[in-house]
Amino acid sequence: MKILKIALILALGGIGSQAFADDSHSTAATSNTPVENYAYGTKLDIKKVIAVSDIPDQCGPVPAQMTYEDSNGQRHILQYQVMGTGCSNG
Repeated sequence: MKILKIALILALGGIGSQAFADDSHSTAATSNTPVENYAYGTKLDIKKVIAVSDIPDQCGPVPAQMTYEDSNGQRHILQYQVMGTGCSNG
């Protein structure tokens, strides 16, 4: 029973370290990617969305970013404007 618990802990620890290693690789690749500004009518080739930034708690337009991969596997960072989440309806 004790060996089973140790094996389970080691397996979960190994999976967690692999997930952390993969996350740090994606952060390193993202830091070298230039930020592109979205303009109305821009043609986008989005195959996979990797990350979307949090929307600030402000009332009014605020910048947001989306990291994605295109159909060629290249990573892009797109900056665009969204409405903040701080506006009340009442």
